[in-house]
Amino acid sequence: MAHTDKRIDAYIAKSADFAKPVLEHLRALVHKACPEITETVKWGMPHFEYKGIVCSMASFKQHCVFGFWKASIMDDPHGILEKVGKTSMGSLGSITSKKDLPADKIIISYIKAAVKLNEEGINIEKAKPTTSPKDLQIHEDFKKALAKNKEARKTYDVFSHTNKKDYVDWVNEAKTDATRDKRIATAIEWMAEGKIRNWKYVKAK
Repeated sequence: MAHTDKRIDAYIAKSADFAKPVLEHLRALVHKACPEITETVKWGMPHFEYKGIVCSMASFKQHCVFGFWKASIMDDPHGILEKVGKTSMGSLGSITSKKDLPADKIIISYIKAAVKLNEEGINIEKAKPTTSPKDLQIHEDFKKALAKNKEARKTYDVFSHTNKKDYVDWVNEAKTDATRDKRIATAIEWMAEGKIRNWKYVKAK
């Protein structure tokens, strides 16, 4: 078998007796579907790669799993893929024997499809966050103070997210209204002079 990894030989050898024929069979099908595929071990489990991760397999005390790295964007004409979030049993569910597997030609066709996704450079799109990580919860009094001071507002607008956050957090963390008002006044004064929140420490370096 070409492009094999001895660590996977050892992994299979240490697996439960019921799992060994399942893992060997799946391994053979992967190489049959894509002779150029290579083996490796990631996160303690056998993985198969070709221009990126294609699929992986693992064995546990009472079952085995086989998963496609990009299962969520793969076509599923035979309805064999478990939906993302529905199970932690991998793309083909819980496998306790070769009888639990789809027909060889079906598995091979899916492996080829997974390989094609990598060949074409098609990746899973990351879910867009519902709110921007750069959104800051600015206190209303701080907003009003910024609106009244053009120089401070100009400085704030050109600040990096980190510099903005330093001031916003400092104001929001005030325990009393009096402390907050004092911090807002100081923040406006410093920003009107173009200073960051920790300007004293920078100056001391």
